[in-house]
Amino acid sequence: MANLSVNLCGVPFKNPVIAASGTFGFGREFNELYDIGTIGGVSTKGLTLEPRLGNPVPRIAESRGVILNAVGLQNPGVKHFIERDLEWLKSTGTRVIANVAGKTLDDYKNICETLDGLVDMIELNISCPNVKSGGMAFGIKPQSVEEVTRVAKSGLQKTPLIVKLSPNVESIAANAQAAENGGADCVSLINTLTGMAIDIERRKPIIANNTGGVSGAGVKPVAVRMVYEASQAVKIPVIGMGGITCAEDAIEFLMAGATAVQVGTASFTDPYAMPKIIDGLNAWCDKHGIANVTELTGVLQLNGR
Repeated sequence: MANLSVNLCGVPFKNPVIAASGTFGFGREFNELYDIGTIGGVSTKGLTLEPRLGNPVPRIAESRGVILNAVGLQNPGVKHFIERDLEWLKSTGTRVIANVAGKTLDDYKNICETLDGLVDMIELNISCPNVKSGGMAFGIKPQSVEEVTRVAKSGLQKTPLIVKLSPNVESIAANAQAAENGGADCVSLINTLTGMAIDIERRKPIIANNTGGVSGAGVKPVAVRMVYEASQAVKIPVIGMGGITCAEDAIEFLMAGATAVQVGTASFTDPYAMPKIIDGLNAWCDKHGIANVTELTGVLQLNGR
């Protein structure tokens, strides 16, 4: 059996497979199917300071190889999470990553202060619109990426900070560097691409919000490329995600430069996707004589080099 343990910013994970935010809730439903303590970690449903009802329905649409969602960060609020879900999630033995979001810089700082020391890591969702800057997402421009990262980091004394990068940008490398300059301990990518699906009979978008975030197997080549570019641009660890459905997919991300991976949409079609990926990683490493999964990170050699 290969050693699948990895270390992210001083936090040990039993394996590199983490549930992606927004696809796993707080883990209770999946724990009825298998022991979620067997996966490396859980990135929680996106949390905000106050409860949010999310966007109007319909807010999910399927397309070939992908799904679109515009859920709108529906969540019970950080206080409810701390009081009702946190201790249970910690008791499972998996690492707890709190995914957080806000409408203003102060929101990000305040929610980080609230969770500091209570969870293993905090993951900053910066694909949210900044209501004080005309609605442009915090994660679009390097300057705003660095600013929101620095503000959030100022609210943390004990907990490492992951910044989750949007792919809807000019340069993923520049934005990864901006997060690192702002004090991020780690970056994760990619968040969803922006897309649209149309009901051709109604001649209207299927999703009430018109556009939504695209995820699923079809985005994987884009995500792998961006993980490679980001990992070449920064010295901090990278968590890769986007279209992972099997162990071989996860290995691509590791070879491209990721230390760990997050699995999201695959769990909708197969709730046992992550345990299968972990087993597959073990089998692949054993077959190829890999003693430690960390040996795979960043081994990609480009053609012609």
